[in-house]
Amino acid sequence: MTLEQLIGPEALAPALRASSKKQLLQELAARAADRFNLDAREVFEALMDRERLGPTAMGRGVAIPHARLASAPRIMGYFARLEKGVDFDAADGAPVDLVFLLLAPEDAGADHLRALARVSRLLRDEGRCAKLRSTQDSNALYAILVETLTTDAA
Repeated sequence: MTLEQLIGPEALAPALRASSKKQLLQELAARAADRFNLDAREVFEALMDRERLGPTAMGRGVAIPHARLASAPRIMGYFARLEKGVDFDAADGAPVDLVFLLLAPEDAGADHLRALARVSRLLRDEGRCAKLRSTQDSNALYAILVETLTTDAA
C-alpha cells in the first residue's frame, strides 16, 4: 500500500489549532468525515474508544490515532501538523504536533496493521519529522510524506 492509496493532497491540515487531545480528535474526526463522507460522531467515538485502550502517541511529538469503522470503505489517512503541540498522554511526556490519522474498515485485519506499521516507520524518522515541522505549505507536506513513504517501501 502506497501513501497515495492512504492519503491524498486534500487530506492535510498544515497548521491545525487545538488546545487538547479531545479537541484535536474532534477536529480530525470532523475533517476526515468531511473528506471521506463519513459520520463525524462515529469517527470521533471510534477514536476515543481506541484511545481508552491506550494512547496512540509514539513519543517525540508524534501520534497515530487510528480506528476501525463499519462505514469505512477502505483504509484512509489524514495528516495534520499542529501550530502548537498538545498533551496526548505520550510516554515521554512530549506534546504532539504531528498527527497521522488512520481509519480502516472493520474487516481490514492485516492490511490495517501494515498501514499502521508503514506510517509508524515514516514518523519514527527524526529527519523526516523535522522536514514536516519546517513547513506549513500543504504541497510541501504532501511531497515530504509521499517521498518518504515511497523511499521506505523501496
